[in-house]
Amino acid sequence: MGARRQRPLARVGRWATVALVVVLIAAPLYWLLASSLKTPVNIGASPTQYIPNPISLANYQSAFVHYGFGRYVLNSVIVTLGATALVLVLGTLAGYAFGRLPMRGVAVVLVVLLMISVFPEIAVVPPLYLVLRQLNWLNSYQALIVPYTAFNLPFAVWILRNYFLGIPHEMEEAARVDGASTLRTVWSVILPQALPGVFTAGIFTFTACWTEFLMALTFDSSNSYRTIPVGIALFGSPTVIPFGTIFAAAVVAIVPIGILVFVFRKWVVSGLTAGAVKG
Repeated sequence: MGARRQRPLARVGRWATVALVVVLIAAPLYWLLASSLKTPVNIGASPTQYIPNPISLANYQSAFVHYGFGRYVLNSVIVTLGATALVLVLGTLAGYAFGRLPMRGVAVVLVVLLMISVFPEIAVVPPLYLVLRQLNWLNSYQALIVPYTAFNLPFAVWILRNYFLGIPHEMEEAARVDGASTLRTVWSVILPQALPGVFTAGIFTFTACWTEFLMALTFDSSNSYRTIPVGIALFGSPTVIPFGTIFAAAVVAIVPIGILVFVFRKWVVSGLTAGAVKG
């Protein structure tokens, strides 16, 4: 009898928790979107305007026309796609080697990779700056693509290696019997079965590169190479902070990440759970 009374209460408690989490996540996003659609006058109006009236695109126009936000978007796309592609290619080959090939010292290497993946970024920015300056790479795309690849590669190797461990060996052995090379086996046999892990590593890398700030601010000080986070941070002047323009640019910045996660959500969940179980 007591258990029966507890079940509805437990169900209500679960739904209340879910509703609270949804509100905590959705409320800031709604406020960001609503504020971006207000007129500059209504953003600071009193009483607070919870629903934009009238709806205005002036903040978006200001971001792209007055502050050149389109250039920052293009720079972020080039840097992020370049680093993500390199991470996936190198991570796939390294993950396959660590997960499927007989090698000595794999455990030690994986521990080192794990240590690198959690290394504080601020500790390597000064020496990296000196190296990039010596190479004359400051204010260039490669100044961000190479460090982003180095920082995100260890995590991608871990995800892909754990996913490769769960793929049966029979098809791989059949490909070798048919005379396929190692690269051919990885491309034609292993990779199609590991797509959830590849997409998971790709989305995490894309998000990390898309939102990175410190290296982008330090290595690319020229306005021609600034990425979205740095560009938004430098909106305005010492006496004027264009909150509406910042909100509008932030909305544009999170759209690609939202689309990627929504489109590939099933594969991302599959890749994460596979890595959690087999790691």
